[in-house]
Amino acid sequence: MKLLGIYDVIISRRSIRAYKKEPIKEEDLRKILESARWAPSAGNRQSWHFVVVLDDQVKEKLVPACRGQRFIANAACIIVGLADVETSPRWAIVDTTIALEHIVLMATELGYGTCWIGAFDENEVKKILNIPDKYRVVALISIGVPAESPPPRPRKPLREIASLNIFGNPIELPEEES
Repeated sequence: MKLLGIYDVIISRRSIRAYKKEPIKEEDLRKILESARWAPSAGNRQSWHFVVVLDDQVKEKLVPACRGQRFIANAACIIVGLADVETSPRWAIVDTTIALEHIVLMATELGYGTCWIGAFDENEVKKILNIPDKYRVVALISIGVPAESPPPRPRKPLREIASLNIFGNPIELPEEES
């Protein structure tokens, strides 16, 4: 397998909502979780926990808790990112979000498709997965072998999302060649 550069991984990542019925390889799951473990965190508190859902019955239970997003039950794996808000009240959610993005990027590098699930009933997810009160559910990430290849979605130009030195001062950078 040829590894992609990080820029290529970032620009090739897509939200995948259709998966083939293939499991995730154990060594790939380890790499995906290790990538989260190595994410930066405030004060190196590592105030996160990840519930890895491989059981089909548990995935089915999560569908209604995720506002009926049926495709998640077809993913090989769902990783639920939890923020320990007792350990790091101010930064746990941000730190967990960074770790979840590491998961998304590593899964993409390994050839899997992912989808960031932000529409969910936190209390229901916590109940289904027996999550203690000190944790907040940040997001769920579905992972699997993609059964679709959607085109890139439009992106705003840099001039609309970045300023130079002070807000509103246009940043002039050469356009990327296609």
